[in-house]
Amino acid sequence: MGIEKLTDKQEKQEKIVTMFDDIASTYDKANRVLSMGIDIQWRKKGCDKAFEILGKKELGQVTDVATGTGDLLIYWKEQAQKNGITIEKYVGVDPSVGMLEVARSKVDFAEFIEGKAQELPVDDESSDVISISYGIRNVVDRVEALQEFNRALKPGGLVVILEFTKQERRGIVDKVVDFGMKNVLPRVGGFISKNYEAYKYLPDSIEEFLTTEMLAKELEEAGFEMKYTKSFSMGISTLLVAQKK
Repeated sequence: MGIEKLTDKQEKQEKIVTMFDDIASTYDKANRVLSMGIDIQWRKKGCDKAFEILGKKELGQVTDVATGTGDLLIYWKEQAQKNGITIEKYVGVDPSVGMLEVARSKVDFAEFIEGKAQELPVDDESSDVISISYGIRNVVDRVEALQEFNRALKPGGLVVILEFTKQERRGIVDKVVDFGMKNVLPRVGGFISKNYEAYKYLPDSIEEFLTTEMLAKELEEAGFEMKYTKSFSMGISTLLVAQKK
């Protein structure tokens, strides 16, 4: 039974990675169109809040997990410079070879490593910050991944998560948002990427994911103390920042 479940998990994870390989070349364009560019502000706010909580002017390493095309690393560097903060090393980790190819072509200041969130290819207590934007719900072994984040973080280090968490949608505005996520997003994303199934997966994966409260509880159980939680744009996106105890 245990072996069967493990095999199912591995197959599901491999299917998700293959899907991201397929849409890698159009991923950035689809993101900008679908979010109308507002996801950039969500990412920058995550970086700024982490710097504020850490309160340091010099950091050794920022590790971005499920880095995709490396977008968040760009904002880590930009916001660090704006805040007068020096970061010695930037590392991006992703299991998708296709995504990493795009990342390496546009981000020349970071090291990119093929790897999984639940098996991070970085040393113990090597990172001041571990970030993951819109990727944690794609990690099948999420609990193991959070434990890995704790292992790889320095004492007092931060995990910064941006994600589409599951919401209770009751009002008229909520229903409009829900309609857009389930009907408009797959069509637009599918048109840009020529892969409708990949963008149909997005709203489906959100429905199957955790609420913000449930994710915060999992972080606490993995050895973190919650420091900050904020939802953006009518609850579409959520920022969670937690500190290693």
